[in-house]
Amino acid sequence: MNSESNDKKKDTAPSSMIGFGIAIGLAVGAGLGIVFDNMAIGTGIGLCIGVAIGAALEQRRKQSNDNE
Repeated sequence: MNSESNDKKKDTAPSSMIGFGIAIGLAVGAGLGIVFDNMAIGTGIGLCIGVAIGAALEQRRKQSNDNE
């Protein structure tokens, strides 16, 4: 197995921040689902929050790359 390929993967940023935002949103949504005693609504709200966070991070990353 080539160790160079593994080293390169560690240093690269994810191609899309929306996936990262969805993961964070679902974690928050699970907490909201427990608080509101309705997991379906909590995860739905969390998913919406996650997509919004991911889109904002993606936009910020694109703007910072354009400024360089």
